[in-house]
Amino acid sequence: MKKTLLSLIATAAMSATALAADVKPALVYGTGGKFDKSFNEAAFAGAERFKKETGTDYRDFEPKDDTQGEQAIRNFASRGFNPVVAVSFAWTSAMEKVAKEYPDTKFVIVDSVVDLKNVRSVLYKEEEGSYLVGLLAGMASKTGKVGFIGGMDIPLIRKFGCGYVQGVKAAKADAQVFQNMTGTTGAAWNDPVRGGELTKNQIDQGADVIYAAAGATGLGVLQTAADNKKLSIGVDSNQNHLHPGSVLTSMVKRVDLAVYNAYNDLKNDKFTAGIQSLGVKEDGVAAAIDNNNKSLITPQMQAAVDKAKADIIAGTVKVHDYMTNNSCPK
Repeated sequence: MKKTLLSLIATAAMSATALAADVKPALVYGTGGKFDKSFNEAAFAGAERFKKETGTDYRDFEPKDDTQGEQAIRNFASRGFNPVVAVSFAWTSAMEKVAKEYPDTKFVIVDSVVDLKNVRSVLYKEEEGSYLVGLLAGMASKTGKVGFIGGMDIPLIRKFGCGYVQGVKAAKADAQVFQNMTGTTGAAWNDPVRGGELTKNQIDQGADVIYAAAGATGLGVLQTAADNKKLSIGVDSNQNHLHPGSVLTSMVKRVDLAVYNAYNDLKNDKFTAGIQSLGVKEDGVAAAIDNNNKSLITPQMQAAVDKAKADIIAGTVKVHDYMTNNSCPK
């Protein structure tokens, strides 16, 4: 009996070791750089949280251009990393190829859908979060003119802009919203100088609140707004602290959760493939309010955001998703 018990314990220990060995996390960023203070840095924060809580290290890679994503994903998979998380729609075709080649490896892609049995696709309802910050922009604007600076001109970023416009108009029906995109290639995510130029142009037209959805390019937007004593809105990560008293709010997109949950779910043998869609209800997107911007948020603004959140969750406010028909309500 004693020998049998020892055998069972040994078997259980080996099983636990085998399960732990399966968790060898890897992370491939988008082309904006790990420390973009925005999208990629949110992913980094999720990986760091997992490392801190579990003691399990991870490997990551920063592609410099659109050709390096597939190489990085395949390299991690071939070396036994599991799960492999890629945080950009740009890696969609790469993920489709590599995930088929390594069916026993778990993969996660953020901001796109790859329909394979070993891939989790994490999407966000950016239109909902952008609606909330747009509502604040409309209420904060003194000129009735606000701006939006996008990164790469793609439907996903148009989705941010469309949600923002709807929120602005909910606050001020006659408000004017200027919109500019930074470029049409991956370089648009990492051009703060151009972001600053576009911001100054919008300010010159009367905009006094400018929302940046442009990765590291947005750092130029926030800086230029601060330099001109105008308000800005950050994106993805909470950027309120970058220019306290100038950043009205940030549209927080919880990319950190996508990364953390992927690693933690596999560790706990709870990983599932398929599509996850995270909005206001799931705490996937939000308007950040903290000590850095609370002086800019009046009680009326806070009440309006709270009501809008409740209405979105209840379904009484439905924010149009630009990507459903590639158009935005007038």
